[in-house]
Amino acid sequence: MILKQFSVQGKENRLKNVGNVAASREYFYQQKPNNLFFLLKNRYEWMNEYLKPNDAVLEVGCGMGLSKEFLRKDITLTLSDVENHPWINQVVDALDTKYPQNYFDAVFCSNMIHHLAFPKKFFTEMERILKPGGKLLIQEINCSILCRIMLRILRHEGWSFNKDPFSLHEPANEEGDPWSGNNAIPNLLFDNREKFEAHNPGWKISHHQFSECMIFPLSGGVTAKAKTINLPFWVLKIVDTIDKGLIFISPQLFALQRRIVLEKV
Repeated sequence: MILKQFSVQGKENRLKNVGNVAASREYFYQQKPNNLFFLLKNRYEWMNEYLKPNDAVLEVGCGMGLSKEFLRKDITLTLSDVENHPWINQVVDALDTKYPQNYFDAVFCSNMIHHLAFPKKFFTEMERILKPGGKLLIQEINCSILCRIMLRILRHEGWSFNKDPFSLHEPANEEGDPWSGNNAIPNLLFDNREKFEAHNPGWKISHHQFSECMIFPLSGGVTAKAKTINLPFWVLKIVDTIDKGLIFISPQLFALQRRIVLEKV
């Protein structure tokens, strides 16, 4: 294992359904849990601002394929993942998609980049398949102090700030395991905008915003599950408002997610 903070294998992981996207998808459509619906709505609907009618849009690492429930309906959406499932349109390696050059108007991903061994290759490939001026919309983990506390308690995934996500030779995460996660990767990539753009001159960061605090654990998890209490939407809106206040005070302490928009230049 590359990440040595703790083992997340087998019975030590305190979350259920780790890697079982089919069971998690079935749970979502059968139970329609308010908390998870609210979380996913916040994670995807902000992307609609950057999408236009008839855009050709690709999701990489679609997992349960729930993004289509929250994105605008007048785009041409392709759901892709490294694992094959009935709801995906294409099995795709995010580092080598095989799509033609300048093919998509926009690409997006949610909590996928921190699973990659070579993030630098991902940005090179996304730049290749996007049209000039195309956008890469990213929802990702933020390895804040609260995030690290939660990861230790739940024994789910790990983090290492001693990796180089811009390297093409030394992996920043475990190779060959799509469920291995280095939760420090987004911080290493995006906390220093100048460094990211220097390593990736084909990209410009046009938007970067921190999000989510208590609303994340209250969801019970997207794929991997923990126990939670289903709350009415009006309570979730109050929690979301409190989250925004906490994140404004200290994103390094409280923010569990971030939103990034990259523009191909």
